[in-house]
This record gives sequence, structure tokens and C-alpha cells, in this order.
Amino acid sequence: MSGIGRFLEVSVHSKDVVESLLWYKTLGFAELETADVYPHKYAVVSDGVLCIGIHDREFESPAITFVQPDLARHARSMADHGFEFSFMHLGEERFNEIGVNDRDRHLITIVEARTFHGNDEDDNDSACGTWFELTLPVRDAMHAEQFWGPVAGSILKMREEPTVHMRFDAGGIALGLSESIALESPSLCFKCQDREALKHLIDARGLEVKQFPGFEGAFMVLTAPEGTQLFLFDEDFLGEPIEVDEDVDPSEAEGKFD
Repeated sequence: MSGIGRFLEVSVHSKDVVESLLWYKTLGFAELETADVYPHKYAVVSDGVLCIGIHDREFESPAITFVQPDLARHARSMADHGFEFSFMHLGEERFNEIGVNDRDRHLITIVEARTFHGNDEDDNDSACGTWFELTLPVRDAMHAEQFWGPVAGSILKMREEPTVHMRFDAGGIALGLSESIALESPSLCFKCQDREALKHLIDARGLEVKQFPGFEGAFMVLTAPEGTQLFLFDEDFLGEPIEVDEDVDPSEAEGKFD
């Protein structure tokens, strides 16, 4: 359970929200209804588990966004614990959100309330298959763990060879830290159950792909119009996934800042 709230979305910056939205919908992601909280264009897609927020504003993308109620009080507590903020938007007349960077400069955004309505369909895998990890490239996993360990609280798996890879339950998201040089930016990993159906869709829609990109045995990587990479695997490269806890109250988290 995470001391920075519950996972909300992987947030990506797109210069053309509609183009990115249609690309994800082509792969079978469903568009969700968004709340009127941002002044910029904003859309959300989901496969029933993973939600991707597409934003027409510039930030360090992709970012990981969490929800934390009573954010002003939580931000004060984080500051008392030595956190430095990359931005802080707090006030009674605005939508409250703050940002921090981990030790590899990946952006973590925390908002006070949800920004979209969920999907009633619990099992809605896209053509990519079952999402099992958001992976962050890191220079030194042990160094990165010094940030993520206290705030995530629960390590699910760790592998030391051939490259160090850690997986945490960070507020309901399976978050990986990878030293692989094949990974250039935060990326999404899927276990694809039907290669033939995916190939047919790619050929029919003319989607650009890269075969065998060299990351953890992935057989393909798809790159969204805004640059987000989706790696496709036959199996989870760390073995059978451990389900993350999606039902624990954030106020009961280990490593919380209160």
C-alpha cells in the first residue's frame, strides 16, 4: 500500500489528444467520462484495469498520478519528511495537485480527487492483452528503491540477474524498476494472449510496430502517437504476477506521511 495515495492513471502529454485517443481505442481501450477539472483538453482510456490520461499540456511524460484526499495536509507531511516538490497547486478555488520527482527524475503527480468516472466493465482487456506492469528505467535500482521502498511499502518481486529488476505494489499499481539499457522511458508491459488477433488488427489498421525490441524478451513494441511505448510479451518476464491490493484505504498505508 502506498504512502502517496491510490493509483489513478498513467498521465501522458499529447499535442493531439484526439489522435492519441483514437489510437488507443483502435487497440480496444475504452474511453471514460472525464470530470471538468482541467483547463486543457483531457481524455482517459482504460482496459478495465489500467487507465491512461491523455493531456494537452506539457509536463515530464509519462507521469504516474495518484489520488490522495486532504492533499494540503498530506503535502505538509511530505515536506516534513524531506520531499521537494516540482510543482504545487493548492487552494480553495482551484483543483489541488502536487508533483514530486523520484531519484531518476520520473514525475509523480498527486491529485486530491478523481478526474474521471470508472468503467463498469471489470474485465476489458485490450488487444494488447493483460497489463501487468508500468516499468521505469533507472540507473541504479537499489538507489531508486530508497525512494520507492518507503512510499510503496510492498515489494512483490526482485530479480538480480541478468539485470536488476524490482516490482512494487505502489498504491494499486504494479510498478517496476529496471536497469535494462533497452528501456528508454516509462513503459507499459502487457501479456498478450492472442498474437494472431493482434497481428490481424495491426495489419488491418496499418499500425507501426517494432519486432523484438530487446527488452526482457518482448516480441513487439507499439508506440502511441504521443510516444508512450507498449511492450508485448507471451509471459510475465518475472513469472506469474502477484495481485496488488486495490482495496486498502490510503489512510492505513505503511510508510504513510501522517
